Amino acid sequence: MEPSKASQKKAKNPIPVIGMEKAPESNDNDLCSRIAVRAYYKAEARGYEPGHEIQDWLEAEAEEVGQGK
Repeated sequence: MEPSKASQKKAKNPIPVIGMEKAPESNDNDLCSRIAVRAYYKAEARGYEPGHEIQDWLEAEAEEVGQGK
């Protein structure tokens, strides 16, 4: 018996993987996305302790802009 179309659709739902997509074009949205990812990893590294979100963002922004991207 073949799977139904509904189950086939669920099975084909892609899971996004950071860094596996084609290289993004340079624009403000991509820059914000890269900064957000860096800030997320900073939060993860300190166990998601609240109260450091702005500092995480500013550090990530400085790192991303400092790379000349």
